[in-house]
Amino acid sequence: MSYFPQKFSRRRALWLMGGLAGGVALHGCTQSSTSSTTDTPTLTAGISPWPGYSGHYVAMGKDLFKAEGINVQETFFQSASELVTGFLAGKVDIASTTSGDAIQMIHKDPTIRMIYVVDYSDGSDGIIGRDISSPADLKGKTVGRENLLFENVLLRAYLAKGGLTEEDIVIKDLTAADAATAFAAKRVDVAVTYEPWMTKAAKEGGGEVIFSTKDTNLIVDTIVTRQTMIETRASELQAYIRACAQAVALVNGGDDEAIKIAGDKLGVPPEEMKAQLSGVKVFDIEANKTIAFNPSNPNNMMKNLELTVQVAYDSKLIPELMDISSLYDDSIVKSL
Repeated sequence: MSYFPQKFSRRRALWLMGGLAGGVALHGCTQSSTSSTTDTPTLTAGISPWPGYSGHYVAMGKDLFKAEGINVQETFFQSASELVTGFLAGKVDIASTTSGDAIQMIHKDPTIRMIYVVDYSDGSDGIIGRDISSPADLKGKTVGRENLLFENVLLRAYLAKGGLTEEDIVIKDLTAADAATAFAAKRVDVAVTYEPWMTKAAKEGGGEVIFSTKDTNLIVDTIVTRQTMIETRASELQAYIRACAQAVALVNGGDDEAIKIAGDKLGVPPEEMKAQLSGVKVFDIEANKTIAFNPSNPNNMMKNLELTVQVAYDSKLIPELMDISSLYDDSIVKSL
């Protein structure tokens, strides 16, 4: 696939359906589950709802962690903002989160590192608009956008294609769901949002998806941990990633049981789970080596980090630009 360079919160409860005009209720609550047994090393993993995290869900459901010789205790957070808080508080050893969230966490705790790319959003995030034929047409338009780093990255990338900045548009700060609702009701001209609201809102609002993450690396999800974990518990991290990679092979291969496990975790039927998975590119170990952490590959994660750090700095989310090389550690990937 062809990429070009480019969640303090990830998407909120993506699996929630319901009408665009209706309220949004969170599914479930923060919970823990354990892949037995107790006589093996235990790794605590923080996870939140997102189809790209299906590798973890399936590895838990099929006891693949146990087969790799580790005991994984999962803490399932309702939202990524809760996950970020929990990780910074030391409640879990590792966590899956966007590169944007990771950058902001690293600003607070410089010992945190991204060690593995879980997925690239591949069309599930985007911008919908009415009567927009080119990025330059956004000039003067009212844009519904939640003030989150990954949405700012997406909007910045599209505006730049038209030689525009946020100074050239009128921004209404709305959640992704509310932005979609506002677009469907024709209260905004453009909305930055994601599935399951994006396509439906575009149709109801008489518009279309004018830009998305399809074939890009604009939004990246990663596994984060602390440097001490890399130095002292590398074998457990390796085992965790190997198990997830086995599960990813099943998910990417369309395995019915794996799809059902992931769908059950997110509260959606298998067919809907397949539709959500079509909007993400879930990575395996080989993709991490050849694409994500490969400095010679133009689609690598470092390109994502460069833009994300710049947007975070411009948005005053971090006080200074950060050294990209200090944000990740690819030693675990290289050892697999």
